[in-house]
Amino acid sequence: MTAAANVQERRSDLGETLEALKEQRQKTLSAYCGLVGVTSPDQVDSQGPKDIAPVALQELLNIMVDYMAMGHFTVYQRIIEGKERRGAVKEAAEVAYPGIGETTDVMVEFNDAYENFDGADADQEKIKEDLSKLGEMLAIRGELEDEIINALLG
Repeated sequence: MTAAANVQERRSDLGETLEALKEQRQKTLSAYCGLVGVTSPDQVDSQGPKDIAPVALQELLNIMVDYMAMGHFTVYQRIIEGKERRGAVKEAAEVAYPGIGETTDVMVEFNDAYENFDGADADQEKIKEDLSKLGEMLAIRGELEDEIINALLG
């Protein structure tokens, strides 16, 4: 394979990987919105959020863990290991990684706290507060990822 063909293949693979990451992010956001009873970011429920169902929560946790792993092992690992040579990508990563790390910490803590959630009434208020924080972290993570994705594609 020629060097040009090799570069073209790597770019194609990268594009597919980034699309898969964005699809996994969308699945996570869809599961999150379904769990909290929101159909769009603009929707406001005047009656407040519904009770959180354990089965739906487990679905969100499974999808969210896959999303975090995909980002780390398919996109970020190459940059973390210093294999990325493009300056724009390294600069975007330097800016975005601290925030991505923070969002990862919150997502992992949420997963650990609620992996055995049984839906008890006593836990409903706390999980709703934590879901609100998680939603903010998902939004921040998406913005930061987009910075890195744009640099990788640019």
